[in-house]
Amino acid sequence: MPRGLVAVVDCRAAGVSGDMFLGALIDLGADGEKIVDAIEGLKDYIEGCRRVEVDLREVMKGGFHAKKIDVRAEMERSEMSGVNLMRVVERSAADLGLREEARRFASETVRTLVGAEAKIHGTSIEEVHLHEAGMFDTPAEIVGSAVALESLGLFDAKVYSTPVAVGGGTFRFSHGVVSSPAPATLEILRSRGFPMVGGPVESELATPTGVSILVNLVDEVVRFYPSMRPKAVGYGAGTKDFVGVPNVLRIVLGESLDYGLLRDEVAIIETNLDDVTGEVVGHVVERLMEEGARDVSILPIFTKKGRPGQIVKVIADGKDAERLSRLLMEETGSLGVRVYPCGRRILQRSVVPVEVKVGDLEATVSVKVARDSEGRIVQIKPEYEEARRVSEEAGVPLREVLRLVEERARRIIR
Repeated sequence: MPRGLVAVVDCRAAGVSGDMFLGALIDLGADGEKIVDAIEGLKDYIEGCRRVEVDLREVMKGGFHAKKIDVRAEMERSEMSGVNLMRVVERSAADLGLREEARRFASETVRTLVGAEAKIHGTSIEEVHLHEAGMFDTPAEIVGSAVALESLGLFDAKVYSTPVAVGGGTFRFSHGVVSSPAPATLEILRSRGFPMVGGPVESELATPTGVSILVNLVDEVVRFYPSMRPKAVGYGAGTKDFVGVPNVLRIVLGESLDYGLLRDEVAIIETNLDDVTGEVVGHVVERLMEEGARDVSILPIFTKKGRPGQIVKVIADGKDAERLSRLLMEETGSLGVRVYPCGRRILQRSVVPVEVKVGDLEATVSVKVARDSEGRIVQIKPEYEEARRVSEEAGVPLREVLRLVEERARRIIR
């Protein structure tokens, strides 16, 4: 059941930079000639820029074939101010005749970058002076990416990303030696709540321009690929070479296999018990639910030497996993628990009050309504306790009350 174009930016191994992102898009089939023309045209918007060279080639990185793009410019001044960088990107994108989504992407990307630089330097966007971010590479990568994304139709796609690898260790830049990720990179990720992971090498893997592109393009961050039928894969090469880690960014295009289900992730917490009384197990279930667990179940098992026991299985939000793990160990005396992430497929849920007449009794019963991602009703279910109360007050069988409420709900809920 294809539902449209999707893309996955897989940056969990080697991070992301502007040139890697642009190279991957070109490898996917973006119009390379149009991209090169757009980058070369930037010299008309930069005072003192005499010549621009764009080198687009195929390379091997860690055994992987990838596209590498390098840009060189002869400029009177090697760096730009934040205001000038924004002006160059926005005017160029407008004059290229890009569609509104591409122009907005370019503008928001460059403003995210400049805003982060201003924040970490304690100044305003109008006053901030850029160093590495103010070089010609930055507008080239942002404008080139806008052109490439439009060429591939990705402004009409749903774009996913993995958490971004940021590397580790220290590196030297214009302000001295700093830890990876760079301060601007970290500020951009922090400001958007974009997940990152350290490693897998001691080097800077995510650049400010690369993450600015990510946070302004990606619709959803996922640990696993969504259900999709892959159609094309592009690899964009970085400059450095690492032992054991190919320095490439992978972007996968495909058709969505969307069955109308929403996705989320929960934590599963488990422990085995074989020396706890039934009263304690019941108490543990109550305490876990009171403390925010989504669900708790008890599974009978046989343990060592044929002893009967139980598995306590808790479904919880990821943010609650540590706290509920501690509670589970304290209440049961268990010496350890198992915790692992779990993806779920769910429906949107809401509760709607429904007025219904049962015999001579007029009452209101809450109804749970489940919808798919496109808003279609999949299930309608009256609240049991409220339906039971109406059944007792009206002297009508519960099954009849449930039927009347559901029929009424299906007539009035759209």
